[in-house]
Amino acid sequence: ALSQSGSVKADLNFSIIHPTMSKNSSQRRRPPFIAGCQVVVRWFFRMSFTVFYRIRVYGLENYPETDGLLVCSNHQSFLDPLILGVVCPRPVNYLGRKTLFRFPPLGWFLRWNDTIAIDREATGIGGMKETLRRLKRGESVVLFPEGTRTDDGEIHEFMLGFCAVAKRSKSTLMPIGFEGAYQAYSRKMLFPLPGRIHAVMGEPIPYEVYEPLTDEETAALLEKRVRECFVEARRRWRVSTKVL
Repeated sequence: ALSQSGSVKADLNFSIIHPTMSKNSSQRRRPPFIAGCQVVVRWFFRMSFTVFYRIRVYGLENYPETDGLLVCSNHQSFLDPLILGVVCPRPVNYLGRKTLFRFPPLGWFLRWNDTIAIDREATGIGGMKETLRRLKRGESVVLFPEGTRTDDGEIHEFMLGFCAVAKRSKSTLMPIGFEGAYQAYSRKMLFPLPGRIHAVMGEPIPYEVYEPLTDEETAALLEKRVRECFVEARRRWRVSTKVL
């Protein structure tokens, strides 16, 4: 499914290249039942997004074979965590507000899908410690450096909060940009609409590159990479939807 240019065709194989851990991974060994249920959930969303959003991903060859990544992207909609779970070749962890876990069905679903609870009303230290533990075990964590969903579909200035986690864990930063999610399910909409979503994976930023940089310089570098991915994703999205 992956072409020489990194583009991916219309089948389901694009996001199932590495359905399990890599050989060098030190990820948690989940009970077989939970691991099996997670596979079923991932397949369900991959199939659903392929049908309803004709999702395409480009630059998949840029995604590192090693684990322990901070997957960073623009933040357009309620669908974004699911989009990243679909396009990333291997399982990822998410960050979620602690209040979301209070509703039993949703809380159950979040825990089963490796979501880390973040208490925004407190210091968030517990969530940060768990995030660091998972990164140092070789797992990958999704972050949205903008901090909140965009209100106009554009990328807003990146916040510096991710820098502390990145530098303490010495993780590789994986930039991803996508377009189409805002049109499908923005923060202004009550219900999602069908559409098209295009995602582009950029060149990763190893710890050795940003280690000597200040937090401001690190955020600027990551924002630049994500913006480049976003511009290319928007270009492809406009071609596919015939929007000028």
